Amino acid sequence: MRSPKRADAETGTEGGGRARADAVAEVRDLRVEIGGRAVVDGVSLTARPGRVTALVGASGSGKTTTGLALLGEYPDGARVTGDVWVAEGPVGYVPQHPASVLNPARRVGALLTDIARTGTAGLPRRARRAAGRARVLAALEAARLPDGAEVLTRYPHQLSGGQQQRVVLAQALLLGARTVVADEPTTGLDALTRRRVAGELAAVARRGVAVLLLSHDLDLVRDLADEVLVMRAGRVVESGPAEELWLRPRHPWTRELLGGPGGTADGGQERGRPRTPAVPATGPVTVPLPAPAPARDTAEGPAPVLEARAVTARHRGTPALLRDASLSVRAGECLAVVGRSGGGKTTLARCLAGLHSLYEGQVLLDGAPLPRSLRRRDRAQLAAVQYVFQDARAAFDAYRPVLDQVARTAVRLRGVRPGAAEEEAVAALGRVGLSEGTARRRPGGLSGGELQRAALVRALLARPRVLICDEVTSGLDSVTRRGVLRLLADLAREPAGPALVLITHDLDTAALADRIAVLDAGAIVEQGPAAEVLTAPRHPFTRALTGSPGAHGPR
Repeated sequence: MRSPKRADAETGTEGGGRARADAVAEVRDLRVEIGGRAVVDGVSLTARPGRVTALVGASGSGKTTTGLALLGEYPDGARVTGDVWVAEGPVGYVPQHPASVLNPARRVGALLTDIARTGTAGLPRRARRAAGRARVLAALEAARLPDGAEVLTRYPHQLSGGQQQRVVLAQALLLGARTVVADEPTTGLDALTRRRVAGELAAVARRGVAVLLLSHDLDLVRDLADEVLVMRAGRVVESGPAEELWLRPRHPWTRELLGGPGGTADGGQERGRPRTPAVPATGPVTVPLPAPAPARDTAEGPAPVLEARAVTARHRGTPALLRDASLSVRAGECLAVVGRSGGGKTTLARCLAGLHSLYEGQVLLDGAPLPRSLRRRDRAQLAAVQYVFQDARAAFDAYRPVLDQVARTAVRLRGVRPGAAEEEAVAALGRVGLSEGTARRRPGGLSGGELQRAALVRALLARPRVLICDEVTSGLDSVTRRGVLRLLADLAREPAGPALVLITHDLDTAALADRIAVLDAGAIVEQGPAAEVLTAPRHPFTRALTGSPGAHGPR
């Protein structure tokens, strides 16, 4: 958080003149170059009190770089020209990847209390602590985090991605900022929580705060934004009032981003069926897959390849996060696990993958118990169950080329020679639209969508029996998201493809699955075929999650 004044961005000195009288922040002709390449080129915008201005565009289009300019933050080594002005007062920032701004060594309560103290300095010393805690709890409630007192005792890594996002939103609310930059604030959130966060951002704007919304969530933008700027390759290609832009998009890229010629979010396509790929349509998007394992039949049909039996998980010193959860997935099957943020989806996935070992019950691979800890699994077991993380950027070493890290999987888990592994990685990355030149960059040189595709290829080079995908589309724009969904759909159709476990809050993604399991408050409340769960849900929570019966259909 910073409070920059009007300044020439190239020299850093305060400039003359005044911004428009009704603005609290303004950007004029901003250009940001990195290594001679413009990542933002001639962008101008104005943020006004009580108004929501949205920047939309594909991954890597320059949205975040533009938003961070209001905080005076630019990429290392960047050459910046143009003008940025912000009125007196702090600027709140809600980043796309909340874990990056949460100190992992401090509990949530300590992080928020430090900010809350700024509003209690004028109180008598004895009253400050209670007043600060009251402010913190009120901010958590405003950010739609239930059980705030319990959340305060946890460390950031003990929260789901959606919970981390709302903690950071609470930080911004505690600041009392006149301008808030919200960078993908609904990433990783379920439909119910997304609606609540949208309501909270609308309430923030009603209090006279200017909101700069950077988002790929077109439903959120359509509901909240007063003005929309569409970005592509660092430039604003179209702008205007949200309603007008949605009804009559002029630029071809805007129509593509919105999903169809008519300029609607889903373009009239069947939900959950990706229509426009973000990767080259040069044939099936495939990578080497394992040979099918011999099927084990039971009286109910083929035996599960991966199974959880009565899994109850917790962190040390906390109540159970997951209670008596049982589910299974068969070879060639796609299982979606859906539920609200903080409901236990990621904890269940981490138990399956050996990333969370503090649980009771069993996880079985081909009927044989798996060691609870990843460290105790042998090479074959590690290769058999692969995990793709929600935050692909955090899953890569920032200082090593992406290609090296992708190829390393084949070396470590399959014993392939380094040269052959690199050739295999180059070929597989090319089939998902990533050139060798792009893959040889460090992670900072790739967009979020590119890194997510690289993460999928890295996992697939292990030739897994089961691929667990944790919210892999939650941080992607609509075009890139359709490409990743196409890749997952292709995998699901491969005869020798891995079984898929999709951890998601997104019902369109869940519609790709054969079966769906619904988690609420750590318990599986409903399981069944995707068509049945999405169109005729039985449990009250599932009905609330889907909004209205029949709104989503299976693949």
